[in-house]
Amino acid sequence: MANFGPKDIKKLRETTGAGMLDCKQALAATDGDQEKAIEWLRKKGLGAAAKKASKVAAEGTIAIRVDGNKAHMLEVNSQTDFVAKNEKFQSFVKEVLDHVAANDFESAEEINASEINGQPFADYLALQIATIGENLVVRRYAKVVSSGSLGSYVHSNGKVGVIVASETAGVEDALKNIAMHAAAMNPKYLNEEAVPAEVIEKEKEIAREQLIKEGKPEAILEKILPGKIKRFMQDNTLENQKYVMDDKITVAQALKQANADAKLSDYVRFELGEGIEKVEEDFAAEVAKQMA
Repeated sequence: MANFGPKDIKKLRETTGAGMLDCKQALAATDGDQEKAIEWLRKKGLGAAAKKASKVAAEGTIAIRVDGNKAHMLEVNSQTDFVAKNEKFQSFVKEVLDHVAANDFESAEEINASEINGQPFADYLALQIATIGENLVVRRYAKVVSSGSLGSYVHSNGKVGVIVASETAGVEDALKNIAMHAAAMNPKYLNEEAVPAEVIEKEKEIAREQLIKEGKPEAILEKILPGKIKRFMQDNTLENQKYVMDDKITVAQALKQANADAKLSDYVRFELGEGIEKVEEDFAAEVAKQMA
């Protein structure tokens, strides 16, 4: 006779998030022992997670936490947007973000190599994969530290996140607005100094070729090129972009309206799935594969 009942199954399900049938099998295999049943499910989950690990995870969410003078930003990927909106996924992301803030990591590699809740992060992640039912990846992490002010913004759909900083205190509200600007306008660099020399040379080369095709005389090319590069800087650096809330001023000028001495010191922007090659798969074939 089994040493467990419906209440035990319910408790195990609430503890692990595993399916009802899996919980029943786990309790049956462990004679109703909750702790052993959790371990049984974890071992089963690791096996299930291994099958899912090959799936491309390009959806998910960007999450930010600001603690005092530090801001932490994560990109956590799932396979589908549907799962990204799931409460279990959101709870998982929050737990990872809390773990990151508590341990002050420097990179995603450090996070994935750490221990969480007394277990290797890889084992914890595998259990989450088995429970949630999709491949999950803690892909990117950024930390910004400032002795002055921090501003952050995550778009409502969780697909874009931005952190900006200034070494001037008391300009948090202005920085939040600037973070919103950066989310919308996607500047590639903080300022002109942050643009690599090779990028500038490449832009000069492109501009030169365009001007030659337009029939501009070789003698005046060098006079036109500086204006082209200036326009590139205006379009691609956060400080020099026209401010979306008032296009008569730049972002740098908008910050100085909050404090005349304030200047941006750091900028990080994540857009969900950047650089991930998504694999298109026939839906009918995917269903057939799952049934096989």
